[in-house]
Amino acid sequence: MTDVPWDALREAAVAAAASAYAPYSHLQVGAAAVCDDGRVVTGCNVENASYGLGLCAECTMAGQLRLTGGGRFVAVACRSGTGELLMPCGRCRQIIYEFGGPDCLVDTPRGILPMREVLPDAFGPADLPDQGR
Repeated sequence: MTDVPWDALREAAVAAAASAYAPYSHLQVGAAAVCDDGRVVTGCNVENASYGLGLCAECTMAGQLRLTGGGRFVAVACRSGTGELLMPCGRCRQIIYEFGGPDCLVDTPRGILPMREVLPDAFGPADLPDQGR
């Protein structure tokens, strides 16, 4: 897929943020991804009183990818509920890499970049040695 509908993807991320559960930080976060089959999956953050148990929007988006047929992320946008561009945290960069690979495009403050530039020297399942499977 070469033509990513970035404006629509950003709007989908803002819409997803409206479903966020953020009673502690009050920061609603939404993520949206175009998948390799053309569908769009979204996710929102889900906080928890035990901070480490909260889920970032990109985590719930990865769950939606798996729940709706799998595939790969092609392009990802993350936004606040007010439309502000948000950069995925380190854990979420790894999740995006895991489900999108080095060529997955990410909307960043420096522009649209492939994951290999957002998370240099990353590795994923394809990099593991054959374990007899």
